[in-house]
Amino acid sequence: MNDDLAALSARIDRTNELLQRMLAEVAKTPSTHAIFVDAGYLYAAAGRLVSGTEDRRAFDLDAEGLIDALIDRARTIFADSRLLRVYWYDGARRRIHTAEQQSIAELPDVKVRLGNLNANNQQKGVDSLIRTDLESLARHRAISDAALLGGDEDLVSAVEAAQGYGARVHLWGIEAPDGRNQAEPLLWEVDSQRTLDLDFFKPYVSRRTAAAYEATTGRPTREDVRFVGAQIAAKWRAARGRDALVELLPGHPYLPGSVDQDLLVEAEGLLQHSLRGQADLRRSLRDGFWEHLRTLY
Repeated sequence: MNDDLAALSARIDRTNELLQRMLAEVAKTPSTHAIFVDAGYLYAAAGRLVSGTEDRRAFDLDAEGLIDALIDRARTIFADSRLLRVYWYDGARRRIHTAEQQSIAELPDVKVRLGNLNANNQQKGVDSLIRTDLESLARHRAISDAALLGGDEDLVSAVEAAQGYGARVHLWGIEAPDGRNQAEPLLWEVDSQRTLDLDFFKPYVSRRTAAAYEATTGRPTREDVRFVGAQIAAKWRAARGRDALVELLPGHPYLPGSVDQDLLVEAEGLLQHSLRGQADLRRSLRDGFWEHLRTLY
């Protein structure tokens, strides 16, 4: 009996020793955080705050400097934690990097993930990318804290998914000149909230001069015009319905004169550029229009 008790006591001592070693190792392992940036929210909110406009073409954003500032801010908040990386989520036509997005992707400790842009120039798929990354990193214990710069209510599910695996999600917002630019359900769900103010963004956002702005709105590229064609096609389909589309399809690749003229006028209004006498751009416009309609049926 005494031998059994002695053996049991020895096993308990060994177990306690193992637990102490494990706890010591855990104590040595630093916690890890990551920063998740919804670039659509960032450009719109920071542009409006500093430059008075959400139009990306009207201001310059020093993304490298701003990302460094976000990393420094996170370092002060998560003092005993190391940075995993910055995730930068943006939209791009056909998920092809723009020159600016490519330069951001080349920065150290930054991962760019691209959603799509629809015919109305709205981001699609960005929220699901954020959810996938947040959930995966939390599930694999790759992060203990997530700083999320965004404001869309659709991000609530991403927050819930990460929290379900034990990660804490901290919402960062951008000061709004009037009202609020973050959804209330998102504010309710997160573990903490912080607002970055005008002074934080001033060094990194600057309004373009009239000449620089005009340069960005000069002769559009064929891809720009093709995209506008798709945008108009989406509106055309919504306004006229399926029957009108069925009547139009057999005429491909030609458009009735009245439809072609309406397409031209509306495109010129959206592009703020005349397409008269520019056959290559007119073709791109019609191509974009047809490509969108033909994907519907």
